[in-house]
Amino acid sequence: MKLFSPIFVCIFLLTGCAGNGRMGLDKDIQLSSQVSLPPPNRGDVLANNRAYLIGPFDKLGIDVFGIEDLSRKVQIDASGRLSFPLIGVVEAAGLTPDELADHLETQLADRFVKNPQITVNLEDTVSQVITVDGQVNKPGLYPVVGRMTLMRAVATAGGTSEFAQLKNVVVFRTVNGQQMAGLFDLKAIRKGNYSDPEVFANDVIMVGDSQARRLFKDILQASPLLTTPLIILFQN
Repeated sequence: MKLFSPIFVCIFLLTGCAGNGRMGLDKDIQLSSQVSLPPPNRGDVLANNRAYLIGPFDKLGIDVFGIEDLSRKVQIDASGRLSFPLIGVVEAAGLTPDELADHLETQLADRFVKNPQITVNLEDTVSQVITVDGQVNKPGLYPVVGRMTLMRAVATAGGTSEFAQLKNVVVFRTVNGQQMAGLFDLKAIRKGNYSDPEVFANDVIMVGDSQARRLFKDILQASPLLTTPLIILFQN
């Protein structure tokens, strides 16, 4: 069966989210070539690729080969910095662990440490996480290390609950400062109707019927047979 073209939906907010969570919406629907939510850039989440970028409060293990006194576990402070012997304060946020290791090696080599060999490992992260909520067995915050897809994110949260509505999965994301959301169908992904979308740090994933899914209510009533993701933009 031929799939329908993806639909791009612009939703103009007449009122912001108030204390009761209700919104007044005006809808403008138009066709688009987009097949899923676009990836965020570094300004949105400090990570738009598969390499992990260090962020505030991350815990790192720094191993200086052959120099046990310099090897240690450190935590990045709120401003994205760490303090290291012989070097002092180092700007670590936005670097990959390998980039940080190279930087530390260069700095130590300039301070009379001959041919330092350093390995930096991520011990724990709180800066790059996704939120998985709704009809999953273990809702919560989960770190994004490497490439993670929507299906993997749901699996990480213990999988869906027994009566979860798999066609109602909403992913909230900010891209270039633009807030948007996408409606996905886990059954359709499993069948291969469309690819398993990648998720990124700071994404919020809501599984099952929820107020988030109701943002798409009128659209789905108008086009009940859509077999591709729906994407909406929120504009101030």
